Amino acid sequence: MANTFKLVTRDVAPATAGTPETIYTVQTGSTIVMLGMTLANVHTAQVTCSVTLVSTTTQTGQTQNTTAHLIKDVSIPAGSTLSPLEGKINMNVGDILKVDCSIADKVSVTMSYMEIT
Repeated sequence: MANTFKLVTRDVAPATAGTPETIYTVQTGSTIVMLGMTLANVHTAQVTCSVTLVSTTTQTGQTQNTTAHLIKDVSIPAGSTLSPLEGKINMNVGDILKVDCSIADKVSVTMSYMEIT
């Protein structure tokens, strides 16, 4: 199995406030470990952001996963950043990471991860 460190960036997101933008979808044949994430408010006023993990995988002997919030409606002051991860998060094939912001195109996103193939 190969482990490759990677980065995903969005200069601004989401395209429409209230409509979470997909930042990353785990591709067939891989699993990822999300290592870090930063949200930067590029607006001139405070915004609120949410990060969700959409997962429908089922682990052996467990109930099916559903959509979960990593953060929900957290305020980020103008010109500030927020790192919403407290630890690493494993994501399986088909899992989707989404970001929303109270104002369109006002949060910049970086996500670092390790891809296991």
